[in-house]
Amino acid sequence: MIEASRAQTILSCKRTFWIVAGLTILFFAISNLPWQLDDYDQAKQAFTSFQMIKEGRWFYQQTPHEHVATKPPLVGLVSAGLFGLTQSWELSWRLPSLLAAIALAIFLFRAASSAYGLIAALIALGAFGLNLLSPRLATLVRTDMPLALVIFLIGLVIWKKIREGTEWRLRDQIYVFALLTIAMLIKGPIVYAFLLPGIALFEWRRRRHAVVAGVGDPGRALLLQNAWPGWWPWVASLAVFLLWVTGGILFQPGFFDEVVMREFVGRFGETIHRPQPLYFYLPHLLHKFAPWSVLIIGIAFVDLHSRKWRLRSAFREMSPETFWLLCWSVGGLILMSLIPSKRVDRIFPIIPPLCLLLAAQIARLMACSHGSVSRSSTSNDVSPTGHRPVATVNATSIYRWLTAALVLSVLFTGGYTISKVISAYRYQRNALAIFGREVRREAAAYRWRYEVVSAKDEGLLLYLQKTGFIEPDHAVSEWNNGNLDALIASTEKASGLMPQLAGAALSQLKSNERKKEQGNVYVLITH
Repeated sequence: MIEASRAQTILSCKRTFWIVAGLTILFFAISNLPWQLDDYDQAKQAFTSFQMIKEGRWFYQQTPHEHVATKPPLVGLVSAGLFGLTQSWELSWRLPSLLAAIALAIFLFRAASSAYGLIAALIALGAFGLNLLSPRLATLVRTDMPLALVIFLIGLVIWKKIREGTEWRLRDQIYVFALLTIAMLIKGPIVYAFLLPGIALFEWRRRRHAVVAGVGDPGRALLLQNAWPGWWPWVASLAVFLLWVTGGILFQPGFFDEVVMREFVGRFGETIHRPQPLYFYLPHLLHKFAPWSVLIIGIAFVDLHSRKWRLRSAFREMSPETFWLLCWSVGGLILMSLIPSKRVDRIFPIIPPLCLLLAAQIARLMACSHGSVSRSSTSNDVSPTGHRPVATVNATSIYRWLTAALVLSVLFTGGYTISKVISAYRYQRNALAIFGREVRREAAAYRWRYEVVSAKDEGLLLYLQKTGFIEPDHAVSEWNNGNLDALIASTEKASGLMPQLAGAALSQLKSNERKKEQGNVYVLITH
């Protein structure tokens, strides 16, 4: 086991911070290599910005198979703007998530360091970056990471207001309104699920304690520790979102059925989307957030044990800002668990507040180990179990276990990431992307006019930079009329097309054989 003095030195060293930060960014950048769009609905999200640039569809887009795109357009607009700067679709699609992940790590570290100290902040940073969820989402072409950033900023504003015990001013409300509007235009009202349950629980507890405290100074202080910024930021941001929805219903055929009924209302039923059991998120969270999930639970149990399992008094004595972090995390988890349609990545926005909650736990333990029992009973150094400073764990154990958790997370996350990347390259998960790049190079060299025959793989259009598929009958007509020089089709459809195409020949260029679950094999047909 690591010596206590050495463990403390390691955790306090600036070099350790830069190693953790560097590994975090490295894992963020490489986790999804080689880049491709063939899973997790990445092609649908990428296609929105592609249509914006190619067809001028700025507010309402389609999927590659010409269904109505179900997400609001903000992340697509950001990608379109980045394409104007970088002229690279791969970068413009993935930079929004990567930059959001880095920004989230910075905001988290700064908040934790200002409130709980550098060692607790280091662990919070490690918890956010060194797990199985964050690196995976950091370069996926999805909206999860930008949404998590905006939700965290809203929760952080509430956390700061509670810590400072100040009233909500108009400037604060405008800031919350702006963030809520951004969240609405990223993924719709799902932002409510991650914030409103926690706010409701916190406000219930605050008002109850304020009544008990009376009308004197303690009661006034509790009333000022308010998590509710007022009604108008929530209503106004929802109104902005409803304007977008109304426009879609009025001007986009199929919008009501695809977006309103299927994407939103359908999430609460069990007929359209495959339902998952109520406990679905818990085991996944324990696994993908390990070892930090185990550490959070372990510290909570140590605190409760030291209080002889008096849970009610633990909650009663818990500091308001720590209770908010608990409400924020658990409230979002509970409400998302009640929604039948579930997927592991959807619970990601509760990871950052859990990291800040872990920092609060560590700060309290460190305070206890250094004899902070002499502190005032109004100190904010309270664990998430509510235990005020009592020396129950010595410094030796704290530093050793924190260092061990950090090392284990590096090995766990690093091993998983590297093995996944090696496997992806070995089995050529990006085979279709390579094929598309080679076809575009050939088409540019010979000035081919080419089209893509309708196919299951949505990413194929983007690899070939086409805005739509062509039906087989139409492809035959265009080819025989001399309007096409090349066609891309799956091997199954190519066998039926070849006899109908005058002078057609199969090129040696084709996508590599892929596993059945990865999709079809595609060939290039030329003259």
